[in-house]
Amino acid sequence: MESALYPIQNKYRFNTLMNGTWQFETDPNSVGLDEGWNKELPDPEEMPVPGTFAELTTKRDRKYYTGDFWYQKDFFIPSFLKKKELYIRFGSVTHRAKVFINGHEVGQHEGGFLPFQVKISNYINYDQTNRVTVLVNNELSEKAIPCGTEEILDNGQKLAQPYFDFFNYSGIMRNVWLLALPQSQITNFKLNYQLANNKATITYNIEANNNAEFKVTLFDNQKEVACATSKNTSSLTIKNPHLWSPNDPYSYKIKIEMLEDGKTVDEYTDKIGIRTVKIVNDKILLNNHPIYLKGFGKHEDFNVLGKAVNESIIKRDYECMKWIGANCFRSSHYPYAEEWYQYADKYGFLIIDEVPAVGLNRSITNFLNVTNSNQSHFFASKTVPELKKVHEQEIKEMIDRDQRHPSVIAWSLFNEPESTTQESYDYFKDIFAFARKLDPQNRPYTGTLVMGSGPKVDKLHPLCDFVCLNRYYGWYVAGGPEIVNAKKMLEDELDGWQNLKLNKPFVFTEFGADTLSSSHRLPDEMWSQEYQNEYYQMYFDIFKKYPFICGELVWNFADFKTSEGIMRVGGNDKGIFTRDREPKDIAFTLKKRWQQLN
Repeated sequence: MESALYPIQNKYRFNTLMNGTWQFETDPNSVGLDEGWNKELPDPEEMPVPGTFAELTTKRDRKYYTGDFWYQKDFFIPSFLKKKELYIRFGSVTHRAKVFINGHEVGQHEGGFLPFQVKISNYINYDQTNRVTVLVNNELSEKAIPCGTEEILDNGQKLAQPYFDFFNYSGIMRNVWLLALPQSQITNFKLNYQLANNKATITYNIEANNNAEFKVTLFDNQKEVACATSKNTSSLTIKNPHLWSPNDPYSYKIKIEMLEDGKTVDEYTDKIGIRTVKIVNDKILLNNHPIYLKGFGKHEDFNVLGKAVNESIIKRDYECMKWIGANCFRSSHYPYAEEWYQYADKYGFLIIDEVPAVGLNRSITNFLNVTNSNQSHFFASKTVPELKKVHEQEIKEMIDRDQRHPSVIAWSLFNEPESTTQESYDYFKDIFAFARKLDPQNRPYTGTLVMGSGPKVDKLHPLCDFVCLNRYYGWYVAGGPEIVNAKKMLEDELDGWQNLKLNKPFVFTEFGADTLSSSHRLPDEMWSQEYQNEYYQMYFDIFKKYPFICGELVWNFADFKTSEGIMRVGGNDKGIFTRDREPKDIAFTLKKRWQQLN
């Protein structure tokens, strides 16, 4: 099930994408396994991969379909691949999957936002057509993340009820690869950096499926050898290193060769950026210099595509973020497709990488759960041991996958959970202790606090290296003509945090107001573009009073799809850009501000 290395091709490794048209069928009564659907679907339709069926239908029951569903595709394996180990790698399957090859189960995976791969060599017919079948389930519960529940409608249909405020898109929404790898192979490698005396020391650890020798070579971007060594777990030293930063996202190429009897049997290359991240008192330091985070919470979300990966959308988003002067975003509320991180490395964007731990409080509208009523004792439930096991596994998979990216500067282990009870502290104390063992670079760990989890009642901020606040004074609380009260509420809370003398950085990871791009009002009214500008100006005026605030990630980069409801007009409209990536008025305000900030 190893999948931490992104597929590459070279003399030793071959891959081909299996994207395109697959066969698809829903299984509302979960009869597929008993009836042999793992061998052949009885009445399938065509479905694009990557893609999500919810955006490709005109029928309500299909859009909100909840339960089991199946994908199937035939593919050909030539005999010249017989000496290779064969795998199928899924960028993600939301939310859980069982994979079959020619009817035989070859693996399963829990978690809809991280990759996994299954070994298929033992079930392949060479020089013949083979069949891959995937049983997918998109139900929500309190046993896995993201959390939710479901109800049964009067017509018998299951309906997911998310404890989170984004649409529960599901399916095979990222790339699928056929991999042909050497029998002796590199499975992962981990890096750490130390800077001192105009030198960078790169400590590395290589993981492989057997004992072997390794040769490691680092090249600069002129393809000249910067340094080399040949020990399994050792270090490289570079004099006068060219450091990676948002203003200068310089990359080196690392080449790892796996040797048996002096002969290379596998090779993996990747781009890396040398940089350090640490917290010193109330500042976030990148390469030992304070940095202020400017940017967004965002979603993988677009018309028709839903959350399906599309590199044109990725490039457009980075161009918009570059235009506006941003340097950072949070992968709210799940790890994004790997291509997002590759682009961030090249563009020089910083990422707070977030595990899908959203909805960990028992509120279907948790974006309105803004008082201490969030003490539902969620973490006293009988399902918590199973939930914790899944939570930890997804943290491990996220860090294993993303730890080499220079763009990733922190790990977010939760978003807006119940956070004012002793049970919540006990749960997350274990989660943080588990996570802190995984990252060789010891990047900061954090999580975002829901409104109502203020300085007097919050239990989780002691666990965080820096504190992230999601705050909506002026929108969900004291909006419109009451915005003068909202200003006082926000200042009172920040005074409370300041009085705790935590000596930690704070980052605002969510603050925003829904805005219709067509709405203009004088005087300002909620939902108008004028009010969105007034709302943000209030926050910016307050931020400058508190030097421990080290970042502002507005909510949200672009309008995005949610479940239907009386609080949502076609989705969440807090975007600085519309869902099709055109700027609202506030974008020009932010552009002026962020280009002036260091």
